[in-house]
Amino acid sequence: MKKALQIITLLTSVLTINTALAQEESPFEIRRLSFNLPGYSEISPVITNDGMLFCSDRRLSAVTDRTSFDDRRLYNIYVAEKKDTSDWRRPVPLKSDRTAQFNTGPLCVAPDGKTVYFTSEIETGIPSRSRKFRNHSGIFRAQLSGNQLVSIEPFKYNGTDYDMGQPSISDDGRFLYFASDMQGGLGGSDIWFCEWTDGDWSAPVNPGASINSSATDNFPGIHSSGRLYFSSNRQGGAGGLDVYYSDRIDGTWGAPLRLQAPVNSSSDDFAFVAMPDLRKGYFASNRRRNDDIYEFTSAIIRKTDCDTLEINNYCYEFVEENAVKYDTMPFRYEWKFGDGQKAVGRIVEHCYEGPGRYLVQLDVTNMVTKEVKLNQKSEMLVVEAVEQPYITCPGFADAGEMLKFSADSTNLPGWDISQYYWSFGDETIGIGKNVEKAFTRPGTFNIQLIVSTKPGEGGMVREACVTRSITIRRKP
Repeated sequence: MKKALQIITLLTSVLTINTALAQEESPFEIRRLSFNLPGYSEISPVITNDGMLFCSDRRLSAVTDRTSFDDRRLYNIYVAEKKDTSDWRRPVPLKSDRTAQFNTGPLCVAPDGKTVYFTSEIETGIPSRSRKFRNHSGIFRAQLSGNQLVSIEPFKYNGTDYDMGQPSISDDGRFLYFASDMQGGLGGSDIWFCEWTDGDWSAPVNPGASINSSATDNFPGIHSSGRLYFSSNRQGGAGGLDVYYSDRIDGTWGAPLRLQAPVNSSSDDFAFVAMPDLRKGYFASNRRRNDDIYEFTSAIIRKTDCDTLEINNYCYEFVEENAVKYDTMPFRYEWKFGDGQKAVGRIVEHCYEGPGRYLVQLDVTNMVTKEVKLNQKSEMLVVEAVEQPYITCPGFADAGEMLKFSADSTNLPGWDISQYYWSFGDETIGIGKNVEKAFTRPGTFNIQLIVSTKPGEGGMVREACVTRSITIRRKP
């Protein structure tokens, strides 16, 4: 009676993780914009369809300069249109009845594209003309008509004993964020917001210590995703003002995170704004003495064509086919799996520790006659890993938990791999075969592992990408 051995893939295995220290790279590249002028300051960019609005204390024209009554240079709002993908047209000033003697800006533009909220001095009468007078800043609303601001109205919560300004409005027009040193704050200045309800702005709300600190917190920028960017000189920064961000999840602001260099530096870095996809945006910095506006682009690589990881399967079901056909006959089946392990049964399951060549043998004992037939059937089983980059990591974890990610099980025969690049789906990356990473907020994140070789013949570089997801839970 001819015996046969049938081997069928059945189960899934979990690999062990070999860890090392993470090497996290900056996700940003920056460049100083061409319209910045030496000796003057440019700040507070606002992204528009055609380019940007920004504030500058530059001269209005070759013959027209602007200073306050106490000889401080005054800021005005300018329009800069894109000339092409990398250059800008000459900025044009926005004019208003405040242009000659008062600051206008920083600012934001409401979703209608016409309503502008901007910062300026509260007192414009005779008292403001005294050098000893301490004027305060407030927020004003105006309508944009061509290159003019018209119908200017003061914000209802302006005060004569505190400053407020640097407004930023949400994409739906529901929330207006700003900075102020009004009573009730935690530090030199705090981030506040008002909500548009029943046709009017609610009283200012301070989000508390989840956002603000005992230091100076200012220049809020609410992103279309709901993420709040702001600047702060709190402890733990790179120096001066640094750009931080916080995400609001289930009604709670997460702990602010500081952006990496080169956005942040040892100088003042502030007024950060980003496109909806976060791939590009602008910020201001005085790293070259005067304030200048810089463009940032995300250097994070995200492949549109990336294979889903196939989990390596080293577990098998072994079936003695004839035993199924003649299951009334009293035989005992003992399997030797070639790795020192054994099992008894007509149908058994076994998991190997990893790839290799294993000699599988079947011993059959007739339970009536006690006759033993050794190696009744034997077959060389070749256990192989899928040819792919391989991501080893947990499927679930808590926010803030340090996790280990390994590419040790990558199986790409003949590849001289020179780089392992991790894109974690949360605007962070890692470089190296083994990295460590903590996700700061809950959610499901799509991880990409991109491996590439050294240039081969003709300078050709081989590259492969796999992806898998991880779910991060809110820490209990």
